[in-house]
Amino acid sequence: MLLKVDNIVVSYGEFQALHGISLEVEEGTITALLGSNGAGKTTTIKTISGQLIPKSGTLHFNGEDITHMPIHERVGKGIVQVPEGRKLFPYMSVEENLLAGSYLPGARKLRAQNLERCYEILPKLKERRKQLAGSLSGGEQQMCAIARGIMATPKLLVMDEPSLGLAPIIVENIFDTINKLKSEGMTILLVEQNVASSLTIADRAYVIETGENVMNGTGAELKSNEDLQKAYLGI
Repeated sequence: MLLKVDNIVVSYGEFQALHGISLEVEEGTITALLGSNGAGKTTTIKTISGQLIPKSGTLHFNGEDITHMPIHERVGKGIVQVPEGRKLFPYMSVEENLLAGSYLPGARKLRAQNLERCYEILPKLKERRKQLAGSLSGGEQQMCAIARGIMATPKLLVMDEPSLGLAPIIVENIFDTINKLKSEGMTILLVEQNVASSLTIADRAYVIETGENVMNGTGAELKSNEDLQKAYLGI
């Protein structure tokens, strides 16, 4: 088990956002964290990345307690986030954005190898490598953000709403890319509102509502779950 989140309680001041969230991510799999807007998905991954510290509960990564570990140390351990909204440097080129993802010493040693890997997985970025990131289409910007995450040599790649605001055909390409990364051995925690597409590729999924776990299972199990179909798939 690469990541184990055990009963975390997280608050913003007086407001309690998470009421004991638990989840596990097995190495080499895609795990989806699903829920509607405001369910607590972003708070959960901010806690995993170290932006928030839980009031109670624990987080273990690769068998090590990281509950109070600072962000930069978690990145050094291999927890890398592809943020919601891409957060690229718009006035830097595509390639400069990718190189910025390999700033830690361990990733810097593999910079050339990882850059080639990114261009192999996402050949459109190689065509655009000298272009300013801010001039890319929304889908290309999302691909650039994913590639920047790969440049950090992650053990766990956390993707926050990678399909947000993109056209259906682009969303399909994004999910195909995520599946391809998994086939190459990457471990992915996918945080999404797009329930149907996520369950299609997820090995395991967790559904949360108002900061609490409500169901979990394999992607196939949840996709056929009648309660989930009614609540999220409109069936």
